[in-house]
Amino acid sequence: MLYKSANGTPGASAPLATLESGTGQPLPGAPAIGANGSGFSYISRELQLKTIIPQRPRYGSLHYRVSRGDAMLSIADEFKIKYVSILYVNKQLEDNPHNLKPGMELLIPPVDGLYYEWKNGDTFETVAAEFDAKVDDIINFPGNEIDLTDPRVEPGALVMIPGGSRELRHWEADLVTAARSNSGSTGTSDFGSNSCGGGPVASGLGWPADAHTLSGSPYGPGHLGIDITAPQGSNVYAAGSGVVTMAQDGYNYGYGKVIQIDHGNGYVTVYAHLSQINVGVCEYVGQGTLIGYSGNTGNSFGAHLHFEIRFGGKNINPYDIVQ
Repeated sequence: MLYKSANGTPGASAPLATLESGTGQPLPGAPAIGANGSGFSYISRELQLKTIIPQRPRYGSLHYRVSRGDAMLSIADEFKIKYVSILYVNKQLEDNPHNLKPGMELLIPPVDGLYYEWKNGDTFETVAAEFDAKVDDIINFPGNEIDLTDPRVEPGALVMIPGGSRELRHWEADLVTAARSNSGSTGTSDFGSNSCGGGPVASGLGWPADAHTLSGSPYGPGHLGIDITAPQGSNVYAAGSGVVTMAQDGYNYGYGKVIQIDHGNGYVTVYAHLSQINVGVCEYVGQGTLIGYSGNTGNSFGAHLHFEIRFGGKNINPYDIVQ
């Protein structure tokens, strides 16, 4: 109270406003003298409001409706999970990422893994072994709401298996590998019915499209090729020298218009969902030959180029081969 009522020092001069050099005016935002010659009328201050919302883990599933322009890879990236986890928990996809369609409602799991309906006689050990998961991960996952003092699951309960996996159907096996010769002289195993004889042999394999980016799914379980960015009608090139062993119109197990090239060194390349085929069976091609145009035929959701490399009739990751 004494401080509040204390008078100023006798004879002291009144405070003056800070003046801008050469103008005689107070500096913008500087303290100013009040109308009665004492005190400050205001102090200029920029007010900023910022609320930090922490990222919280998710323990339950979400429902996501597929829109035109979506791809399995982009959906998985949005929810920070692997695309195979979406395949695991959505039976309507039938283990095929190309079954994605606009309007389809997907179940998005909270973490990578799968759901399992608990059965009589199941134990944490047997379930973890079946799906290559860890017992502790199942018990400790908060979304499973398991009593840690007495861990048990009632039959019929749907349990999240974090990190779990299962065998996916290799639908690519429906399209046989067509080789150029039954004699085996080219070094390519014959899994098909074509017999075109000898031809050029590739010294290496390169990119079959102008873009070197993915627009859909990468190579992995359930998708033994890569989906390369290729708008409708884009050029599709032979990845290497060889002989065309398949140039086929139609649905072809979801591949649509499809081309296969036997490169004579054990490798066969596959180009699918084309809008147009520019080569014929048993035709010789060199690396970079224009063999067709990209499209959206077969079981495809949006124009792109589905590209596979097979060695001895078995799929391998194109990223390990193309240059």
